[in-house]
Amino acid sequence: MKHYDLCIIGGGPAGFAAAMRARDMDKRVLLVERNLLGGAGLQNGALSSKTFWEIAQSYAAAVHIAADCQLDLPCIPFPEIKRRIQHAVLHARGQWELMVENVNQSHSKGLLDIVYGNGTLRGAHEVSIQTADSLLHIQADHIILATGSHPRSAPGIHIDEKHILSSDGIEHLDEYPKTMVVLGAGVIGCEFATIFALLGASKVFLIDKAERILPFEDADVVAVVERKLEQHGVHIHRNAALESMLVVDGQVEYVLKFTDGRRETFRVDKALVAIGRVPNTEGLGLENVGVTVSERGHVDDIDKDTCTNCESIFAVGDLTADIALVNVAELEGRYAVEKIYGVSDRELCYDNVSTIMFLHPEVAGVGLNEIEAQRKGIPYRAASMAYEAIPRAIAMHATDGFIKLLIHPEDNTIIGMRALGEHASSTIQAVALMIRNRIPIHHLADLIHPHPSITEGVQECARALLGTHIRKGDFVRVWEWKPG
Repeated sequence: MKHYDLCIIGGGPAGFAAAMRARDMDKRVLLVERNLLGGAGLQNGALSSKTFWEIAQSYAAAVHIAADCQLDLPCIPFPEIKRRIQHAVLHARGQWELMVENVNQSHSKGLLDIVYGNGTLRGAHEVSIQTADSLLHIQADHIILATGSHPRSAPGIHIDEKHILSSDGIEHLDEYPKTMVVLGAGVIGCEFATIFALLGASKVFLIDKAERILPFEDADVVAVVERKLEQHGVHIHRNAALESMLVVDGQVEYVLKFTDGRRETFRVDKALVAIGRVPNTEGLGLENVGVTVSERGHVDDIDKDTCTNCESIFAVGDLTADIALVNVAELEGRYAVEKIYGVSDRELCYDNVSTIMFLHPEVAGVGLNEIEAQRKGIPYRAASMAYEAIPRAIAMHATDGFIKLLIHPEDNTIIGMRALGEHASSTIQAVALMIRNRIPIHHLADLIHPHPSITEGVQECARALLGTHIRKGDFVRVWEWKPG
């Protein structure tokens, strides 16, 4: 039976990052992947959907300029969109495969093997792998589980990936649907509603059981996102509970019951079910090593250092109950390896995780928002800067949005930030570092930012909190909150 220092089950972002970190230490590593290298980080997920969004954003910008010039712009053929997405995925996956070849050639010790098949735990140090034509058995000193997740299904709804689709199937459409409904007003649902609305060939409906979409996000952020969606023709079914969704005469018929007692029936060409994701634990053999899963499918009994209750087995990425993001998965994968081999004594920190919601405009965040701070009873002072007063936004004719900074009132350290607008994702990383190292905002206010840039808005928020901002009046607001 072949023996490895480390076996990693799952070749997505978490597993791949773990494998590469282990190779830094010249460990003999086996990476088991049941499908394609890259997982949902490349296929049917982060890279593919964001490529889809980038195309939609570019098209919407071109339409806006054409309209100003009284020109008509034809729709992008859907097969061309699919070709561009596939090209991006193949390009990235080719890079991953090349990295595996390079790392094996450049390291004098150890080896990184990849086996394609289903890995199952048989013991604390034993894994069986069912490949297309054989059953393999290997031993490993340590095992990392990084099997990712899949779209959550809804009770009573049959996802056939033809009429009713998951986020895995939506990119495999052959043409634009004339009408489509999205079930789920969280990040995934709102992102795909945004994409199809921007492309302009589909009438989009969005089902939201609450009063507003993105219930975890601050009201000022949501107000702008909702307004922009509706400007692009999205109809939001607010306060609507889905009673049924069926395929009838080749269309999707859905029935909604609203909180005011109304019940209405609608028909559309396609439906997307986007109500979250479920960890891939089925067939993993957790029961063979005494590792259990929670009601929502996450691996139980994980300490803050990614170790399960079986000391030789670690779980990372979407299997854990924390934030399901590619950057967090990579962080956890690398951290697990460092913990196993004792090369770092630092603790995992999620306080400064950076996020992006690919909406229109994009929403970037780091640290706490106002909802989270208030829920935790953390007092704060806040400042916001309108995009309409940021020179770079004016130059781009993209003045919808704002930047918001939250600080602790006692020591002026940043506890959170939200940016809503063009280039929002470029504004948060310095702030993420400041949160991690508890650096007071006067350092941010004193920086010389590039001009013109969106980050100048972050600087003005810091100055406003210190009472030294340049742009006075309604462009900048300052307020505070404390418990009680």
